[in-house]
Amino acid sequence: MSTRSGLVIGLAVGLLVPAAVFGGSALGAGAAPAADRAGCKAYWVSPAGNDAGTGTERQPWKTIEHARDTLRSGGHAGCTTVVNLKAGTYQVDKTITFDQRDSGVTYRSADGPGKAVFEAGREVTGWTSYKDGIFKAPVDITQPFYSLYADGERATTARYPNRASDDKWAPYLRSILFDPTKEAVRDQLGFNTGDIDPSWDLRLGTSWPAQVTVWSGGSWSWFTDTIPMLDINFTKKRTTLVYPARYGFINSGGGSRYYVQNSLSLLDQAGEYYLDYPAKTLYYKPAGGTMDGVKVFRPTQTQVFSIAGASPNQRVENLTLDGLTIQHTDFMDWYRYGWNGTGDSGNKHKYPKYDTQIELPRNRWGAITLTNTRGVKLTGLHIQQTGFTAIELLFANENTTVSDSLLEHLGNDGIKIEGGWPGEGDLAHGNTFTNNYIHHIGELVPGDSAGVEIMNSGGNLVSHTVVEHGARYGISIESRPEIPNADNYTGGNTVKFVRLSHLAQDSGDTGPFYAYGVRNEPPYTPDASVSQLIIDDANADPSMPDAKPYGVHMDFGGCGFAFSDIKVTNTESDPYHGPSAGPCDTFANVSWEAGFDDSRMQYDQIGVLPSFPYEKP
Repeated sequence: MSTRSGLVIGLAVGLLVPAAVFGGSALGAGAAPAADRAGCKAYWVSPAGNDAGTGTERQPWKTIEHARDTLRSGGHAGCTTVVNLKAGTYQVDKTITFDQRDSGVTYRSADGPGKAVFEAGREVTGWTSYKDGIFKAPVDITQPFYSLYADGERATTARYPNRASDDKWAPYLRSILFDPTKEAVRDQLGFNTGDIDPSWDLRLGTSWPAQVTVWSGGSWSWFTDTIPMLDINFTKKRTTLVYPARYGFINSGGGSRYYVQNSLSLLDQAGEYYLDYPAKTLYYKPAGGTMDGVKVFRPTQTQVFSIAGASPNQRVENLTLDGLTIQHTDFMDWYRYGWNGTGDSGNKHKYPKYDTQIELPRNRWGAITLTNTRGVKLTGLHIQQTGFTAIELLFANENTTVSDSLLEHLGNDGIKIEGGWPGEGDLAHGNTFTNNYIHHIGELVPGDSAGVEIMNSGGNLVSHTVVEHGARYGISIESRPEIPNADNYTGGNTVKFVRLSHLAQDSGDTGPFYAYGVRNEPPYTPDASVSQLIIDDANADPSMPDAKPYGVHMDFGGCGFAFSDIKVTNTESDPYHGPSAGPCDTFANVSWEAGFDDSRMQYDQIGVLPSFPYEKP
């Protein structure tokens, strides 16, 4: 996809309507706004505006922050207040924050979906030739960045071995057991002779070393960790990592798959880059052998919008973001999924094992992050080229709507709910995700990535959704297997009219539809439903050593689901794999059972609807 930084500022027209009727199609451009409705004013913002202006269409403000602060100081209680954002690029050099004082306000792209662009990157200029088709440019930065976007695509951190294509993470190296007593270690990785070249400039022992991205766990392929290297011993054939990985690198099935990255010595393939942060120099190898016409953006922000109430009792309510484009956010210096052990969070919880199931605090964010909200609407969004998750619902969020949105080329998940700890209060429920197209997920975190991931949260609806192209899940619904039903808030979710395709492409013991720890004890009376679901193409890379992917994988505690009208095709392993507890789900007209009636599939309703506001990929 091409970047949208060159959008022309147009004339803004729109209709001011009550928040109660705001939906994906209700806020599009086309009609002139009323000057006032019930005493509530409409305001205007433009990249060409002036914050000293009046905030009218003729004299718009320049920044969304000024609009927010003006509304806070002037008060808008009881009003349905709309801030119209004219087309153009809004540079984001600091996360834009909203709190409970901003409840009830709508920020909308006045000229139509995607036209108000929130740019989290800065263009890199001043390129000169380096060598071997590589170019370099100075970057005046105080903080490093961990992703790069060039020619409208994500660039690849210089790595070995080189990736086979933009849609693949393979090929990989394989770790070895360098010492029989070190099988369980998580911070020392063994390598074969020739896998790591002693001549490479890995800068180990410095503040800017090379890294490994590894499917920790040996032959397990569940999680990927990206961790800096500390030192290397070529005699013992092992490298020590700065931080421990999720699992060790050897098990009975063999070694972990991994690659080495972040060294100028490894920059030899078109589309790769290397940031020499100490020297403030960026290197990039363009596909055409020239930088003429190539736009390169370095991210400056991990989050663009943070919508956060002060506490679960003081929430942001009924705030709407409509029609915005958000792009070019950053990744992080190292990544591991979850704490390694029970109680490792350091906080006392009723079920401390859940520590291993939830992101580390440093990784709990998205391009849009919601915390302590109720009734927030995210509609008509275009979120592309993110360093991490697109939309994160963290802990206490209820009745959120994400609709009519295109989420593409994402570092990790598309939409992720992380509810609170089980047994400590049901704070995250009743959310709706509908009419969304999500594709190319987990580009930087292939392990555990999902188009929609629901953790310890129930009563949610996922409908009219497409998820395509990812290493692991399309939809994942999870808690923990040891949690009794009374303290498990993950029940009652509904999935319908969904298509999942080209998923589970590089991981094992998985499936495009996945559930884990949802209902862990009888009775298993279904309170969750999955219907009108199509799954196609769950086939992992040949290097993947784990159990081959299924279509529907109901792992431990994947119980309490009623499946109806499900069609699964082209899976490497079985189309359905049930929990070890035995039959605990119900089925009606599913393709893995005899008598499947294809005529019951409502193909015209599956996936995004005709009202979807963006061109489908």
